[in-house]
Amino acid sequence: MKLTNFKYELPNELIAQYPAETRDGSRLMVVNRETNETEEMKFKDIVNQFNEGDCLVINETRVFPARLMGTKDKTDAEVEIFLLRQLEGGLWEVLVKPARKVRVGNRLSIGSELMCDVIDNTVSGGRVVRFNFEGDFFDIIDRIGRSPLPPYVDREPEPMDKERYQTVYAKVRGAVAAPTAGLHFTEALLDALRKKGVSVVPVVLHLGLGSFRPVIVEDLGRHKMDSEYYEISPESAEIINNTMKNGGKITAVGTSVVRALETQVTSEGWVKPDKGWTDKFIYPPYNFKIIDRLVTNFHLPASTLLMLISAFAGHDLVFDAYKKAIESKFRFYSYGDAMLVI
Repeated sequence: MKLTNFKYELPNELIAQYPAETRDGSRLMVVNRETNETEEMKFKDIVNQFNEGDCLVINETRVFPARLMGTKDKTDAEVEIFLLRQLEGGLWEVLVKPARKVRVGNRLSIGSELMCDVIDNTVSGGRVVRFNFEGDFFDIIDRIGRSPLPPYVDREPEPMDKERYQTVYAKVRGAVAAPTAGLHFTEALLDALRKKGVSVVPVVLHLGLGSFRPVIVEDLGRHKMDSEYYEISPESAEIINNTMKNGGKITAVGTSVVRALETQVTSEGWVKPDKGWTDKFIYPPYNFKIIDRLVTNFHLPASTLLMLISAFAGHDLVFDAYKKAIESKFRFYSYGDAMLVI
């Protein structure tokens, strides 16, 4: 399939600028791959879609406030520094804005606690910097950084974003974007699933901006994903594999979980525990090895996320569901409503 197959028109008013009043009060569209039918409900009703012995796989990554505001030494020109990922030797890959004003050799000051030297350019147009500071780096970032809301949220971050642009089960710091399918879950909802006999199993994949970087090549086979760090523990792999052996269904919460699991599939079709970096790009056609069902949000046109969903549910079914969602005024993107593909 080509890039043009994944484009659609979305009215601006359906791009969610704020989360729903309550996490599980968002709307849910259930898309059935066998019947090609859709059903609308509240997200909290998702519990009814699970049976004893099933497994829900969540992404425990935690978003940190990756947007920093600084100035160039000597000129005092304002610069935005967006932390992408930590490299070896205390270096960071970052995006800077305006990029044309930031060159190798520049020093940037971020408040009174932090400064960095620009030491290299990256292939993707970013910069490699070395930070200078005293104390704990992430403690400083937590104090002075800003919540990294997506560019289509057309407002400045507000205090509530620190909580709501984070899943209730976020534990492992390292993401610059939230695994947004998980934003709908509450502790009460997870407890209800556990009481029903559903295993709630964590993995980690630290989302970078690469997941949301637009595809610009018509031939999807030429698109290159940015690498993202993942971890699948032996305990989680064992529960997932045992669920499959016993006939239970595996439900992934978000495309990040899918990519982590599909990265670590053995030739026999089981999940292998491991950690490392993945640049796996899933688009139609693709033979999924692990998951039976998928919780996801409504995604940007021509995005790698939409391509993965289309590979799982089928292009025509997904685009029919998106058409119905637009007609029913579902809310789209990170703070929007959800879809469950069964």
